[in-house]
Amino acid sequence: MKRLIFATSNEGKMKEIRMILSDMGVEVLSLKEAGIHADIVEDGTTFEENAIIKAKTICKLTGEVVLADDSGLEVDYLGGAPGIYSARFMGEDTSYTIKNNAIIDKLAEAKGTERSARFVCVIAAAFPDGEVATTRATIEGEIGYKEEGTNGFGYDPILYLPEYGTTTGGLSAEQKNEISHRGKALRLMKEELRKHGF
Repeated sequence: MKRLIFATSNEGKMKEIRMILSDMGVEVLSLKEAGIHADIVEDGTTFEENAIIKAKTICKLTGEVVLADDSGLEVDYLGGAPGIYSARFMGEDTSYTIKNNAIIDKLAEAKGTERSARFVCVIAAAFPDGEVATTRATIEGEIGYKEEGTNGFGYDPILYLPEYGTTTGGLSAEQKNEISHRGKALRLMKEELRKHGF
């Protein structure tokens, strides 16, 4: 069975990735499962740059096909913040309940369309021959007035999807993978992987 490494140690993310790639008959390993401990400096200024940095670093280390994503929440009222700093917003060790409520508080005065926000996901694939491919997808919504839903992780409980009447944290895993930024970007990436014999 062909295998690839996904440059993350986030279990929630790995669960989603495996579900979405399950029809490819490929083994997907996290950094931890592949026994890789790498300090990657994500000093890019865009989601694309950071995803490529991660994928290329691990590909060079292992000589294997590596996927990496960089994803985050863009809140228009906050000028696109936290954006590429989503994981580091208020400190990496700060709980998402604290982060989520801080964002809700910052939008106390925002009404209606002023609350527009989106999740962005860029996935990069680095191949041993030096080729790199990227895909990008988003899911649009608005910042809710309170945390809602216990599915998902991170900022899922505050991105409210009006057409579903709930946050991305209130969707079932299947629904979320169908419409999420990561689900869409991964499905686009499947096409790139197929071009490389997967």
